[in-house]
Parts: sequence; structure tokens; C-alpha cells
Amino acid sequence: MIQHELDRLLKEAKGNKELKEKLIATKNAEDPVSEFCSLCQSLGYDIKIGELFACGQDMNDSKLRSVNGGGVNGIDGWDDTYEQFFLTLEWCK
Repeated sequence: MIQHELDRLLKEAKGNKELKEKLIATKNAEDPVSEFCSLCQSLGYDIKIGELFACGQDMNDSKLRSVNGGGVNGIDGWDDTYEQFFLTLEWCK
């Protein structure tokens, strides 16, 4: 569910420079993740802090399980959905 919301938000932000700037500006807040989630919710996106962190962890855990014990160490950064979202947002034109 949250990944769908993030994808929807990313798609809208790619075509809306003002939205993209607002999202990026949340990174400068005292509590950036909370500010990001608050902005998203005010725009109608169901993105909550706990789900945001859990999403990344769940995805990383699924990748590790998919290799039948061959991948015993997580890959740094793959579990951070928040950072992955911003990397994609900032690189898109």
C-alpha cells in the first residue's frame, strides 16, 4: 500500500515542479521524516512514518529470503525507502 502511494506521489512530483520543491524542502526540517509524512498526508497521500520505515525493512528482508540463505548480509541503503524516494525524486527531471 505505501509503495503504491510513494509511486503515485513520485509520478505527480515529476510533473509538478512546485510539489517537487516542497517535498525536497522537507529534508531541511528539524524532523524531516515527520515533516515529509505530514506534507504527504495533507496532499491526500496515505504515508505514515511507521509504514515508511517498515516498507524498507520488509523489502530488504524479502530480498534476503529470496536467495535461500545465500545472501546473509543486507545491502546497505536498500532498507531505506525514504532515502530511495528522495534519490529518485532528485534525479528525475
